Amino acid sequence: MKTFGGIELDAILGRARPALARAITLLENDRPGAEELMAELAPRRGRAHVVGITGAPGAGKSTLINALLGEYARRGRSVAVVAVDPSSPISGGSILGDRLRMDEHGGGEDVFIRSVASRGHLGGLSKTAGRVIDIFDAVGYDIVIVETVGAGQSEVEIRDFADTNIVVCPPGLGDDVQAIKAGIIEIADLLVVNKADLAQAERAVLDLKTAAKLRRRGDWKVKVLKTVATSGEGVAALVDAVAEHGAATGIAKRLKPGAGHAAPPAPDDGQKAAESTDDALFEHLAGWRAAGKGVALATVVKTWGSSPRPEGSHLAVEEGGAFVGSVSGGCIEGAVIGEALAAIADGKPRLLEFGVSDERAWEVGLACGGRVQVFVERIS
Repeated sequence: MKTFGGIELDAILGRARPALARAITLLENDRPGAEELMAELAPRRGRAHVVGITGAPGAGKSTLINALLGEYARRGRSVAVVAVDPSSPISGGSILGDRLRMDEHGGGEDVFIRSVASRGHLGGLSKTAGRVIDIFDAVGYDIVIVETVGAGQSEVEIRDFADTNIVVCPPGLGDDVQAIKAGIIEIADLLVVNKADLAQAERAVLDLKTAAKLRRRGDWKVKVLKTVATSGEGVAALVDAVAEHGAATGIAKRLKPGAGHAAPPAPDDGQKAAESTDDALFEHLAGWRAAGKGVALATVVKTWGSSPRPEGSHLAVEEGGAFVGSVSGGCIEGAVIGEALAAIADGKPRLLEFGVSDERAWEVGLACGGRVQVFVERIS
């Protein structure tokens, strides 16, 4: 009988809850036996449809996932949930707010919900989220839902793991549809306006449907759907759309050669993209071009006051959304990336300006002082 860290393999593969929970803890904390267990599970991966759910706080992601669990249960599908919660600043553990909103279906035989702490990891996931996804996949869950922290528009790491990315939008997007082109919106395969029973929901749907840069990926066109998670309205249609996207574009994308959206090697895990040197940035840019990818370069051309980056700072973006460098230290990356992708698509340069007093400040999360002007151009 094979065991890993004292946990029987047969019990893990049989989805015995205590064994599965202990195995996840083993992998999360990289305890003795973790690497051996991953090696044992690796050949069994590739069967689950991984669905990423992200969006701003308050959009109703957790309540929507609870409704999805009920719909999948009615269809006889097994579902595992990886709910990435913010870390407690005191203990470093997960606050478990998401888990509480999913408990209606969490006790089902074919449902397993695991909350994991972000532990300060940026991008909306935890450092070990990929391992948790892998174990759920390997033990035979049909669907693995991954909910990101919900901290803002730069939560795009989920694109490296999910087969289908759902971005949940609240009503009240406002008149400036520029907001829906930046950051996490760019990774969406499905856009969902939740709380669709509220007065501003129809305007949000219209803004999303008429936005000029809803992106195509191959034969797939981004869909916009409405849900009311508390009543279940629209949830069945969302499940149908997830299945349609999986059939059209495939599953287990994270396991395929070249997966990860950045064809050239990315910066080391311990190095933030913002810290890349110009030489490293242009090496990435040259690598993307050599691979036949469309690329754009953003450059800080002017600053006022206490700006986060000096003039001449760069951010390079490739057509799949991978990026390296910084023009802001994190404040405006999402908006600049969105504009860079648009520049790749239409070939038109842009001169952007951001400041903490702008009406757009809420959109880009500009918490830093001063103003910055950024020129974005496609590199042909």
